[in-house]
Amino acid sequence: MRARTGPSAFGAETADSANSVPRFRTPSSLGTSGTGRFIDPAGMNPEMRPFIGSEALVNGRLTAYELRARFRALYPDVYLPKEVVPSLRQRTIAAWLWSHRQGVIAGRAAAALHGSKWVDDNAEIDLVWPNSRSARGIRTCDARLRRSEYQSVEGMLITSPARTAFDMGRQLSVDEGVAQLDALGNVTRLPRAAVEAVAANHPGSRRIRRLREALDLYDPGAQSPKETWLRLLAIRAGYPRPRTQIPVDCGYRRFYLDMGWDKPKIALEYDGAHHRQSVREVRYDIERMELLTARGWIVIRVIAGTRPDDVLERLRRAWRQRDCGDCESEAG
Repeated sequence: MRARTGPSAFGAETADSANSVPRFRTPSSLGTSGTGRFIDPAGMNPEMRPFIGSEALVNGRLTAYELRARFRALYPDVYLPKEVVPSLRQRTIAAWLWSHRQGVIAGRAAAALHGSKWVDDNAEIDLVWPNSRSARGIRTCDARLRRSEYQSVEGMLITSPARTAFDMGRQLSVDEGVAQLDALGNVTRLPRAAVEAVAANHPGSRRIRRLREALDLYDPGAQSPKETWLRLLAIRAGYPRPRTQIPVDCGYRRFYLDMGWDKPKIALEYDGAHHRQSVREVRYDIERMELLTARGWIVIRVIAGTRPDDVLERLRRAWRQRDCGDCESEAG
């Protein structure tokens, strides 16, 4: 099925044209050297980077036979070696090349270029670029961007962190949106107010209520999607919003708890690497837990496959064990 195009892809928007990208023409200083030679935006091995096939033929880098025999088209006229399984980064560069180096990279692809982890390699590439016939795996949109809403990264134009969050918070489901906003905020320290400022500049955009719901749950302290999931599970069960990355001083050592509540000293942690621990890591983990317990903390550890009901039952037992009066009333 062809990717959606036009305003519906990102939500209808309005903006002052004087502050917007002028038809998304990439400035001549981006993507080329002073002599007009293309600069590889990713700095990757030249044999692994996407390229425009017609340009390779014109400049004599390849013959038509070599292009057919050794490479495959990832998008129309954009090629990679046949043996390469494209990463998100390679697909993003390829999508930008497909747009004649004029598109503005947005959404999850932009988040990944900002350094966000946990973006699926198979994620659709969002481009702010007017095109009514998108290639498979690319979603285009003829949206308006204010000058403060895009920037240059590695020779390509991408949406700013705040604009990226604005788009993801509306496009994705609430839970996925919160996870992606958390991941982006974790590397950029993006303040909620910056995203709200973008929303204020686009009052006619669709799914603003979804964005606001995601922002209400946003916490850049989460270090993985599973930590986001665990936090949302506790909040939706009626517990007070947990604080993330709680520092606990244990003599000469300081540990950080994934999330928890300071007054009752109850913490939740998601352990995604328990099965890959070395002997040294296991020893450190045991010492850490003993020191935290000695400081009065109850640490509820969750691993992959743990059922939500089991997590909540362990959490209820911990709050009952504390029997801290005001704490229990806060938890409902």
